[in-house]
Amino acid sequence: MSRFCCLTAAALIALSAPIGCGSNKGAKHLTIAVIPKGSTHEFWKAIHAGALDAAQEVDVDIIWKGPIKEDDREEQIQTVESFISAGVDAIVLAPLDDRALVMPVREAKSAGIPTVIIDSGLEGNDHIAFVATDNFRGGVLGAERIGQLMNNSGKLIMVRCMEGAASSTAREEGFITTIRSKFPGFTVLSDNQYAGAMTESAYRTCETLLNRFGDVEAIFTPNESSTFGCLRALQDYGLSGKVVFVGFDSSDKLIEALRNGEIHGLVVQNPYRMGYDGVKTAAAFLRRQPFENHIDTGVHLVTKENIDDPAIRELLHHTVKSEN
Repeated sequence: MSRFCCLTAAALIALSAPIGCGSNKGAKHLTIAVIPKGSTHEFWKAIHAGALDAAQEVDVDIIWKGPIKEDDREEQIQTVESFISAGVDAIVLAPLDDRALVMPVREAKSAGIPTVIIDSGLEGNDHIAFVATDNFRGGVLGAERIGQLMNNSGKLIMVRCMEGAASSTAREEGFITTIRSKFPGFTVLSDNQYAGAMTESAYRTCETLLNRFGDVEAIFTPNESSTFGCLRALQDYGLSGKVVFVGFDSSDKLIEALRNGEIHGLVVQNPYRMGYDGVKTAAAFLRRQPFENHIDTGVHLVTKENIDDPAIRELLHHTVKSEN
């Protein structure tokens, strides 16, 4: 039998016997709940893969459960609360909202359940560690790529992701701050429109912007769904490859578009490491072992020129091949 088990929250709550697949006789086997923002994007699949590998390495069980829709704050809150009631040993959480999840994490702490925050920040100090990208730096990389390609001149659009999401907000601020301070020759046509959590809503937002600003020369998008939705809109308007386009995150389709010249840069995180380090940090805390309370998992700009570099290929393997 595998040394890790992925169970649903309902199944966990229904069980009255200790949960675990380990062989540590006489000792309580640790169970860690891992709660992503969603489950459909390649990004979350890579986090899941990292969490599973860490669970096997440190001999704990994980339970993976996140909202179906990546903007369903209420479902994520209920998921955290159900795991508190179930009495898991620790929680690894990618919060959908930097404020709405504060109280559930505080409740977990009061119940003696430590929480490791991954991917996106959370206000307060009730969690034990934060494992994430330097998202502001990611936005800076996107701005520098567009500035380089356009020689500090042109009309651009920055599409925002979703209100309350600390990770994408930091990317957006890193991008727009850098454009305005380092590349003042640009005209920002729009920087206040939100793509939402899904590809379809991102497509509609970008379609509206392309209709309104037909003279746009560059676009920046801050996450996987907004990048893919914008790519589809550019393709449908016959503008892919003509408008300088830099996005965030990766998938097989986005990498293909990068190779084809439809995307001019992808700012890529290491979600695999977020899942891996998140679970290992929680396990270390529970076992009274040393751990870091802030881990920067890295951020890189991937271009057509460096996509086949060994380090980039390894990073993309973990990001877009996480199901293997």
